[in-house]
Amino acid sequence: MNFSTLDFIVFAVYIIGIVSLGLYVSRTKKGHTKNSQDYFLAGKSLTWWAIGASLIAANISAEQIIGMSGSGFAIGLAIASYEWMAAITLIIVGKYFLPIFIEKKIYTIPEYIEQRYNTTLKTILAIFWIFLFIFVNLTSVLFLGAKALDTIIGIGDGSLIVVFIILLGLIAAAYSLYGGLSAVAWTDVVQVILLVFGGIIATVIALNNVTPEGGLFNGLSHIYDKAGDKFHMILEKGHPEFDNLPGIAVLIGGMWIANLYYWGFNQYIIQRTLAAKSLKESQKGIAFAAFLKLLIPLIVVVPGIIAYVMYAQPEGTAVIDGVKESFTKADGTLNYDKSYPWLISMFIPIGLKGVIVAALTAAIVSSLASMLNSTSTIFTMDIFKPYVDKQASEQKLVRVGRISAAAALIIAAFSAPLLRSVPQAFQYIQEYTGVVSPGILAVAMIGLFWKKATTKGAIWGAILSIPTALFLKLDFIGLAWMDEMLYTFLITLVIIAMISLTQSKTDDDPKGIKLTAETFKTEGAFNISAYIILLILALLYTVFW
Repeated sequence: MNFSTLDFIVFAVYIIGIVSLGLYVSRTKKGHTKNSQDYFLAGKSLTWWAIGASLIAANISAEQIIGMSGSGFAIGLAIASYEWMAAITLIIVGKYFLPIFIEKKIYTIPEYIEQRYNTTLKTILAIFWIFLFIFVNLTSVLFLGAKALDTIIGIGDGSLIVVFIILLGLIAAAYSLYGGLSAVAWTDVVQVILLVFGGIIATVIALNNVTPEGGLFNGLSHIYDKAGDKFHMILEKGHPEFDNLPGIAVLIGGMWIANLYYWGFNQYIIQRTLAAKSLKESQKGIAFAAFLKLLIPLIVVVPGIIAYVMYAQPEGTAVIDGVKESFTKADGTLNYDKSYPWLISMFIPIGLKGVIVAALTAAIVSSLASMLNSTSTIFTMDIFKPYVDKQASEQKLVRVGRISAAAALIIAAFSAPLLRSVPQAFQYIQEYTGVVSPGILAVAMIGLFWKKATTKGAIWGAILSIPTALFLKLDFIGLAWMDEMLYTFLITLVIIAMISLTQSKTDDDPKGIKLTAETFKTEGAFNISAYIILLILALLYTVFW
């Protein structure tokens, strides 16, 4: 839609450039053969700025840009809690989780589970994570990304979605399958620069066009005046979207479960922190990512609110005609996820549109590359090596990693079109993952901080967390899904504790982790960053309560 030759040239230059960069930075040095640490942990060479950029690039993808813009249209600024609460979570992960993970020299989170509990539980969770990455994460990123590109570049009727799914998969595969985490992380530095600046430009242009007279500050004033109810971080009971963001529970309840699981125990996120030169470098990278998180709502949520204001304008006062038709499906329901692509197609000028679409594609491709690398890392190190070929050479492990990543991508590409019927894809992903993440988080966290937790308790906790979560979803219980996550987490902790104590009330588990005050000691730069982030968040929640 209005995608010019110049835009296509800019887009093509991005694709060629990012693939070339990925292949260049991951090239094998003369006299050195790429081994598993090179491929899966970038040779333990990542700097703080590469880690921070890569964390954001891996996190911000189609489900954030497209999905959260859609939720911005439907809900408003309240959906930004996913981003702003994540900033606090990153600080917690950097201070309390990373020191243990890096001290144990792990490649994967399942490997930590094996060291703390046993191989059986590790294998169960490794298989679960592989299925989750393929059928939820990879499929959603591929579908939402293809949907956005179809709206902007194609004709917007969904007919080219499969073509764009294939295109996105090929771009990600072109450098990540060969280069591994090194290619992913170093290209992410470029991708996140493009993402942040491209996203800010798109938001500024959209604000400049939301009123007939134009102007950035006019636009800000106008959307706040016309959609003031969209600028509350805490939803009141009775709000149509209360079940998705249940009031104060966002601050003190289930969102902590979603965030701690995602940032602390999600392989495709935590993997780049494990590849740092040192613990201090990794913690500085975490703090950098937390600062970037504060900016993300400006890029992914505000555009959705702008689209809502344009949609809600009375007939005759709209800046552009046909807005309501653009967001209405054939069955009369609203297509929230069209917000961001629609703004780009309508208001971004020729030439610059290619830059914005390249930024959107950068977000999609970087997440795909991260997920592919982490899926292959878990399969290779936690399934193939211990069960198929214990004596596999380093070169064979790298080869298996590439093959398994390619297989995961192919399966996800075939599955992605099945998401066509989901109205708010971002909320769908959160709720579906929320069935299993509380139990895994309970098992992982109690293992970190309670030395009496036993393997038997952890296994039964993990098993029983699923029926617990499903029971709490029954209509007669009447809980918001985020509250379901909190209660599932707490019940799982109780189950693990009770079973562990029946085995021994006094003795620590032999695999319990020994912690000291030195374990969690952080340097001044990290501490100052943490305080600044907390102050900024306190101000934001005070202003937009």
